[in-house]
Amino acid sequence: VLRDDFRQPPGDVVVAAGEPAILECIPPRGHPEPSVSWRKNGAWLSDKDERLTIRGGKLMLASTRKSDAGIYVCVATNVVGERYSEPAELVVF
Repeated sequence: VLRDDFRQPPGDVVVAAGEPAILECIPPRGHPEPSVSWRKNGAWLSDKDERLTIRGGKLMLASTRKSDAGIYVCVATNVVGERYSEPAELVVF
């Protein structure tokens, strides 16, 4: 089972360059419990970037750069399939 509705979709975030940014996402209910991953501008985010942490549904950027700006989507995945959140914009000024 994987419901359609995100319990909390990510919201737009505006930060100054060098500041941390947090995008929060609470995935839909599912059985088994869905895992959360993130896409930026359509591409999967890699947890190989040491400035980036994904914990639970939170995407945390340690110190934002201009290049981090973009459209982020939270993706909930389990054996049933994938659900994509509404997009959220990260603005870095």
